[in-house]
Amino acid sequence: MNEVRPELDELLFSSLENVLVESVEATDMTVRIEALSTARQATCPGCGYLSGRIHGSYLRFPHDLPTTGRSVVVALRVRRFVCAEGSCSRKTFAEQVPGLTRRFGRRTERLRSTLISIGLALAGRAGARMTDVFGAPVSRNTLLRLIASLPDPPITAPRVVGVDEYAQRKGRIYGTVLVDVETRRPIDLLPDREADTLAAWLAERPGIEIVCRDRAPFFAEGATRGAPQAIQIADRWHLWHNLGEAAEKCVHRHRGCLRPAPAPPDEPPEEAEPAASSPWPTGHRFAERTRAKHATIHALLKAGHSKRSVARQLGMTLNTVLRFSRAATPEELFTGQGKAARPSSTPTSPTSTCAGRKAAPTPGNYGRRSESRATRTATATSATT
Repeated sequence: MNEVRPELDELLFSSLENVLVESVEATDMTVRIEALSTARQATCPGCGYLSGRIHGSYLRFPHDLPTTGRSVVVALRVRRFVCAEGSCSRKTFAEQVPGLTRRFGRRTERLRSTLISIGLALAGRAGARMTDVFGAPVSRNTLLRLIASLPDPPITAPRVVGVDEYAQRKGRIYGTVLVDVETRRPIDLLPDREADTLAAWLAERPGIEIVCRDRAPFFAEGATRGAPQAIQIADRWHLWHNLGEAAEKCVHRHRGCLRPAPAPPDEPPEEAEPAASSPWPTGHRFAERTRAKHATIHALLKAGHSKRSVARQLGMTLNTVLRFSRAATPEELFTGQGKAARPSSTPTSPTSTCAGRKAAPTPGNYGRRSESRATRTATATSATT
């Protein structure tokens, strides 16, 4: 075992010093690494003095990067030292292993850096799904907290600054956003959109050469007072927006100068085809069947039969007879029927023709039995009259 320990230290914590691996226990789900810190002294976080006086020790269980599909837990024994500086407010403090642990941390530094990289690349929800696949599941809020804990990146003095407003509460509270136009990155957020606030911010940065802003008067005043040496220009979006508004106002103001379009020359009206008002052409089987039913029902009604008697004779429902009786012409029954599947005048393939016939609605399709009964009744009525 003593010969294996140096190999485990080199394999697991090759970049760390003062860490000794005692044992490794692997199960089906987890890998547990027993380790301890061997540093003789530790720095007090309160006063910065070194202390070698040990007060006690305890175990920490930070999670490490997974391996072979199993989670890794480090059972790390760390010590608590006594601060020998009398002026320090801390009496005891726990040691931290550089590169492995930090205060109140539940993950090793390499697992923490990996999660931060996932959060920066994929953000919250997508990053949380990736950590599940990765084998170190965390919530989206954890990823966002890790990203928020990062220090702000260093900001160089901007040369071209973009100034615009943003809504903290739309219609109520507005602030000012400042953007480095050359890098297209936001620089700062101001709590309001007052000229004094913008002027004070610009006065602290004398290297600004160009201020790109909209045409708001408070931004113009703030840029003039805070950066008198800078050139003020309007950004592309506001130029196009203002140009569009000016063109619209000009057209509206001179709308009386617009001449009406000349009327087209009178042309003789073309004779409308009688079947143009009907969605079903003449000869269509469903249209002819509906026209025959319409003629039969109106013939029976003119002969003095009641609507209920007509419904019994033709084997139809009373609502169907009422609908046919209210229609003066059969074309009124075709209104709104089969617009999507209306037969086309252009030649189509046999397959598409069959499909169109199957998909088309069937106004008045009440079965062959009703059709034959309606034909027999109409024949008998004409014979009696």
